[in-house]
Amino acid sequence: MKAGVPFLRSRFVAAMVAGAFALAACGSPAPERKPAASSPGNAAFPVSIEHKFGSTTVPAQPQRVVTVGWNDQDFALSLGVVPVSTRAWFDEYATYPWVKPKLNGKPLPAFSAELNFEAIAKERPDLILAFYEVITKETYEKLSSIAPTVVQSADHPDEQTPWDVQTLTTGKALGKNAEARALVDKVKARIEEAKKAHPEFAGKVMAVDFGPDKGQHWILPAKDPRRALFDALGFGTQEVANELSEERLDLIDKDVLFVNGATKKAMLASPAFARLDVVKTDRTLYSSFDTPLGGALSYSGPDALLYALDALVPQLANAVDGDPATVVGDLS
Repeated sequence: MKAGVPFLRSRFVAAMVAGAFALAACGSPAPERKPAASSPGNAAFPVSIEHKFGSTTVPAQPQRVVTVGWNDQDFALSLGVVPVSTRAWFDEYATYPWVKPKLNGKPLPAFSAELNFEAIAKERPDLILAFYEVITKETYEKLSSIAPTVVQSADHPDEQTPWDVQTLTTGKALGKNAEARALVDKVKARIEEAKKAHPEFAGKVMAVDFGPDKGQHWILPAKDPRRALFDALGFGTQEVANELSEERLDLIDKDVLFVNGATKKAMLASPAFARLDVVKTDRTLYSSFDTPLGGALSYSGPDALLYALDALVPQLANAVDGDPATVVGDLS
């Protein structure tokens, strides 16, 4: 699996992009693309989508979609569109319960974990989606030379586009506005049901430790898509964010803790972690990256969020009910 790539990306993204440009420069030119034919009666096209570098016009119903952002395929699939190639991230992705039915037994190709422009061009896309990635102007221009490219708007920091905005923008680019709106409404209705059933979630501070490994911890900040569901359910966010050492784990000793990317057994091997009050009093939830739930919270498309709600809400209720007799199950 490649679950740890995005949160460590700031350390080597420049090298990755530079290498990808070099590869593209050495490769053959992008093959000539014929515009996709518009579906009869489809009034959605051409469509213009505003983003942080200006706007992109999608001239006709896309037939060959490539997703470049880490989670972009999750949004396309939720709208019934199977990309011809995707960004490689979780190796298990195609087996997830909300993904497998969309593929109808077919594989979901991936070009690589790096931005490989030559591989993208070989797919002859007529639309490129590049939301969940730090896209520079240079990268955008390179992708746009291959096909119309839609990136995130300037309304949000890089890699912090809310899931509902990403769903609606993806729907617009794919000519599926009604379907996208219906999905957003469905997820929000389910979230409101959970909040109404569990008003005790409101105001509780939840720390999210993403991908802890060998004493290294990455604490998700507010508005990070990988904790979007917890924020929507009413949980507050810890003050500390990003890298945190074992010596300062007291900073995540809050009302509830969610560990995404490690089992309970593995985490309790650390004395510093095991002595946290939130751990000793059974207010901590665990999900390894080998589980669909770990993937659902990482991809966080509408179908993934629906899956995560079913798995998480009962255990979150157990974690915050204040009853020591209530056991919080291991989600791994």
